[in-house]
Amino acid sequence: MSETERKRAGKTYNGEFKKTIVDLYHAGNSVNDLSSEYGVSEVTIYKWVKAFTPISSEEGSLTPKELADIQKENLRLKQELDRLKKAMAIFAKK
Repeated sequence: MSETERKRAGKTYNGEFKKTIVDLYHAGNSVNDLSSEYGVSEVTIYKWVKAFTPISSEEGSLTPKELADIQKENLRLKQELDRLKKAMAIFAKK
């Protein structure tokens, strides 16, 4: 893989690194400074801030990513329940 191909493929960062950058942002560091220091684009940092900043309510808080994961799991469970209801109807007829 050439240098150019590697740059196009992009870097991957683990969740802990992303959360650290977001925590530093919330501690008062500017996105520009974080971008320069850690070699991450400003756009990427803003995406991480959006994804990892909790949405608060009286019951607690969730990040948008956690909320999306819950919604995805909820949809999967609804589909599974629907399949089970159909199977139950088939067996009830027998």
